[in-house]
Amino acid sequence: MSAKNLDTKGRFRSVTVGFRVSPEEGDLLDRMVALSGLTKQDYIIDRLLNREIIVQGNPRVFKALKHQLTAVLTELKRLECGGDVSDEMYTVIAQISAIMNDMKEESAWTEKK
Repeated sequence: MSAKNLDTKGRFRSVTVGFRVSPEEGDLLDRMVALSGLTKQDYIIDRLLNREIIVQGNPRVFKALKHQLTAVLTELKRLECGGDVSDEMYTVIAQISAIMNDMKEESAWTEKK
């Protein structure tokens, strides 16, 4: 029998929870997970339990930011020809903005030290 896989707090996760989402919701969830730098499991658990999502800057997060900003730019170029911004895009823009503001505040706090 293989060894039990424990989480970071020493808990054995033996319960499986599953749910269905629309393709749009799945895409948005994948974008939020990528921007957080967490695993999908950890992101969903933290969100469900109303825990604060703390984004740690790392190459994976910066790559996700770059990818999502490229998607936002493409969407804005599309809107030049007319159209509406989707709710999902508003959510992604808000998340990117929050991450960038937090990075700015962290940088200012570190410089004051």
